[in-house]
Amino acid sequence: MKYIDHGQGGAAAVMKIAEGPRPEPKAGEVLIEVAYAGVNRPDVLQRAGLYPPPPGASPLLGLEVAGTVVATGPGATRWKPGDRVCALTPGGGYAEFVTAPEGSALPIPEGLTLAEAASLPETFFTVWTNVFQRGRLAAGERFLVHGGSSGIGATAIQLARAFGATVYTTVGSAEKAEFCRALGADVVFNYREDDWAAALWKATGKEGVDVILDMVGGDYTMKNIRSLAVEGRLVQIAFLKGSKIADFDAMPIMLRRLTFTGSTLRPRSAEDKAAIGRELVEKVWPLLAAKKVKTVIHKVFPLAEVRAAHELMESSAHVGKIVLAVKPG
Repeated sequence: MKYIDHGQGGAAAVMKIAEGPRPEPKAGEVLIEVAYAGVNRPDVLQRAGLYPPPPGASPLLGLEVAGTVVATGPGATRWKPGDRVCALTPGGGYAEFVTAPEGSALPIPEGLTLAEAASLPETFFTVWTNVFQRGRLAAGERFLVHGGSSGIGATAIQLARAFGATVYTTVGSAEKAEFCRALGADVVFNYREDDWAAALWKATGKEGVDVILDMVGGDYTMKNIRSLAVEGRLVQIAFLKGSKIADFDAMPIMLRRLTFTGSTLRPRSAEDKAAIGRELVEKVWPLLAAKKVKTVIHKVFPLAEVRAAHELMESSAHVGKIVLAVKPG
């Protein structure tokens, strides 16, 4: 099969198309012929040598795909050859074939194309488990997500709104602000023009928000903590500005009974991911089929143009998801 080789890691230019044996499904796994693969920030970090795959995972890039099941491993009974699925993979999605635990493969939501389906798993699994399972966001609460125009941000805005929350978000341009409002964000702050924390405090009547989803870290951390309402929950999923905070002060956590939590998705067990997947199919896939929630694709790149796809991701100029066409058919 053809796949993207990133060698020993480095800048986007290190990636190239290579050929090698296709993987074989192990017990409980399915083998998927990949039509499209999503591009995500963890792929960029892994390519740069900053995010090694967990033990036992494919060393190849790519955490989400859509395509057709072509084989099943021992004991895998959920899917059969010929079924079209989208899947969260532990790695290896930038290839013509990839294996995934059968519980991480989900049906294509009704009415969605394979390209759209490939853009779902990483962001929807991440948002669901962090915002709704860990963050316990409930109807009537206030929710803030940073980077609202990213794949994670766009998904979080729509799901929070669909489940009855008031949604706040931060962006870096007027164009991205308009995009977020169109998705359902109630209030958008341009962090290049405003002190978003001060504006948020004012917008909430000095009460703060109930849940924050953050991937920035750094100097955002204390701003997030001070922006939480009593019993508020801060959920951390990445640290674009770093995980070490010089001015960290835990006192607000105690005084306002806050929760500061977080998670990474990739190292979690197949059973954990299957449980998240079942909730998505039950509670979120119907919203996608009914067009109440959508995935937004900024651009689809041919597999051979993976360098340009990663450079776009690193520029943060995109609005929505970036997808690779592997074997679109």
